[in-house]
Amino acid sequence: MEKISVKDARQAAAIGKTVTVRGWIRTRRDSKGGFSFLEVNDGSSLASLQVIADGNLPNYESEVKHLVAGCSVAVEGEVKASGGKGQATEVAARKVTVLGGADPESYPLQKKQHSLEKLREWAHLRPRTNTFGAVTRVRNCVSRSIHNFFQEDGFLYIHTPIITASDCEGAGAMFRVTTLELDKLPRDGSPIKNELDFFGKPTYLTVSGQLEGEIFACSLGRIYTFGPTFRAENSNTSRHLSEFWMVEPEVAFNDLGDNMDLAERFLKRIFKDALDQCPEDMAFFNEHYDKTTIETLQKIVASDFRRVPYTEAVEILERCGETFEFPVKWGVDLQSEHERYLTEKHFQGPVILYDYPRTLKPFYMRVNDDGRTVRAMDVLVPKVGEIIGGSQREERLDVLTGRMAEQHLRPEDYWWYCDLRRYGTVPHAGFGLGLERAVQFITGMANIRDVIPFPRTPGSAEF
Repeated sequence: MEKISVKDARQAAAIGKTVTVRGWIRTRRDSKGGFSFLEVNDGSSLASLQVIADGNLPNYESEVKHLVAGCSVAVEGEVKASGGKGQATEVAARKVTVLGGADPESYPLQKKQHSLEKLREWAHLRPRTNTFGAVTRVRNCVSRSIHNFFQEDGFLYIHTPIITASDCEGAGAMFRVTTLELDKLPRDGSPIKNELDFFGKPTYLTVSGQLEGEIFACSLGRIYTFGPTFRAENSNTSRHLSEFWMVEPEVAFNDLGDNMDLAERFLKRIFKDALDQCPEDMAFFNEHYDKTTIETLQKIVASDFRRVPYTEAVEILERCGETFEFPVKWGVDLQSEHERYLTEKHFQGPVILYDYPRTLKPFYMRVNDDGRTVRAMDVLVPKVGEIIGGSQREERLDVLTGRMAEQHLRPEDYWWYCDLRRYGTVPHAGFGLGLERAVQFITGMANIRDVIPFPRTPGSAEF
């Protein structure tokens, strides 16, 4: 007997097969005719499989008629064509084995609708809901698409360290990793003896794999990293997480224009794959969460990204007549409201802003000939603003060390990074995309905590 998923059992090609399907009960309806309709879902698709359980089954009265939401079952039976609306097939059960029960009094996912915020308290159960099953399938699709895109283009997948002694952003908002006994640290203001720590120096959870990625790009040409990153900023908002996943390609011999081309192709690929490979889930998000999400993605896939210098973008914002919460002038960092105006109202599509003021950006971004700006880029999309940030990297040692001094960083702490400029330096470029930010945009979910399995935010690390 063939064991198949609910998704496969719902296909017309399965009609006539005798199969075993396993999953969790979503609902049970009893008919006056002496049989029951069971809705079984195993996570392989948004829709459940209808099972017809006849009253003649040996355990019908003792078990089947007592099944409730959350119970797990194995169903053996024949797949038949269904006359029911919205389903091609159903299974006529020959045997229903109850694998695990669920107390209807305490199981939280009964018919009552819970808010997304409430469901975060049950991160161990919320994947059984339609919303989080759909989020997980789309997230999986996007992750697979990321790997496929780069692998098909000759990139090497590099695992960069999670524990690091360097701060990529220079912001200092990092989680320290230590084996020192915290209750025995000096209380009199005397310095901590870092040489006694596990690594002999202060170490932290990484905020980015970029700097280490550059090592391999400057040896092997085309690489990408894809892994967890961490920020210790106390940002308790719908767009921030303390632990999230980043994909960061880095390419030797690329300039900023090449970087823009790569980012545009990359976004279009993952958006198109989500539309093509998750149509049922995307229709669900479009109906229940954001009625423009499919249309927005389709327009981006079909569009050419506008490329606009930061200086021109500021001029547009200054004369647009809009009232912004944060005033705009040259030299300030653009806020989400500014980015959304550019994408949603002025250009009505995706935009790549580039050549930002040097004072706004980290030390590793290449300085332009004007001395005022760096070869930075931000890819902006409607509804969220920035979705990708990147740059051409500074390959000139003297300029790099000068930029470090500007930002009060010591070149000797980055001696290995400087060595890349001493020995066979080359132009190179890369960017970073937060996986959760991308999934949030694709699905139309309002809070980033609802597109990661176990959100880590200030004061929250339950699971």
